[in-house]
Amino acid sequence: MTGEDGSVVLIAEIGQAHEGSLGLAHSYIEALAKTGVDAAKFQVHIAEAESSAFEKFRINFSREDLTRFDYWKRMQFDVEEWAGLKRSCEDHGLEFLASPFSIAAFDLLEQIGVQRYKIGSGELTNSLLLDRISETRKEVILSSGLSSYAELEVATSILKKAGSPYSILQCTSSYPTSPEEWGLNALSEMRTRFQCPVGFSDHSGDIFACLAAAALGASAVEFHAVFDKRMFGPDTSSSIVIDDIKRLSEGIRQIEKALRSPVDKNRLERYGEIKSMFGKSLAVNKDLKMGHKMVVGDLESKKPAGMGIAAGDYQRVLGKTITRDVNRNSFLNETDLAN
Repeated sequence: MTGEDGSVVLIAEIGQAHEGSLGLAHSYIEALAKTGVDAAKFQVHIAEAESSAFEKFRINFSREDLTRFDYWKRMQFDVEEWAGLKRSCEDHGLEFLASPFSIAAFDLLEQIGVQRYKIGSGELTNSLLLDRISETRKEVILSSGLSSYAELEVATSILKKAGSPYSILQCTSSYPTSPEEWGLNALSEMRTRFQCPVGFSDHSGDIFACLAAAALGASAVEFHAVFDKRMFGPDTSSSIVIDDIKRLSEGIRQIEKALRSPVDKNRLERYGEIKSMFGKSLAVNKDLKMGHKMVVGDLESKKPAGMGIAAGDYQRVLGKTITRDVNRNSFLNETDLAN
């Protein structure tokens, strides 16, 4: 996934930060629209379709949810509510992006008409889901947090065979992710291996990892969004607060400008005046009598440049004889020296 002009695509994941509240979900969209991001991403969970009684997550989870299964149910919206969220994104100039976690979720997203799919790390080996999605030939974004290169090869081969365009996001499924785990090296490795756009999915909870990824050529950056880190939720500690997302967006756009504007270090014309101001000329640090033979201890360098012999040429005055009396702090000129 890359912007139409080759720009980095900024994906703010609302995920489950909406806490099952449709109003809060719409509030996130409205707030994110003011931060400079390109897409608002959701997770479509349909508890009965994606979970079984054997799931280890069916444990006591919060004061509001008896089990994690109940939590998934609380995160659900019906098809009309999802369609409303998609319209809200479009009304605010954002792409609605979502990850399905079941065939039922995929069918729902097809019903509301999404233009591309994001595949979460845990679904990358779900060939049943990938096959269904690939039949649409819509673009697919693969998150690689729980996947080996071998598993990525299988997933990409499914999409390639079907003719579905795809990109891969380097991701580390650690919440929050420490700098040692960011895996920035994988960006170039994946680009070489898979010959496709490669981006970065972040769980660090701060803006620095995404800025680094953008500087290393990530085609897209994805990060969790939250209004306040004191809110409840499994992703809160690895999310970026809304105000910081605006700073992140501004930083990435500046990085893009820098990468598109190579500097020729040999073109120094505009620095002529300042180079003279801060350049140095050779001066003496003591009174010297005519006939004195110059040693390095006699010399000082002083601003500006162009006042005689350049400070960079000091070695060629050593051992030469002063042709006249020279006062302390005076600049040295060629006529002051004789062999």
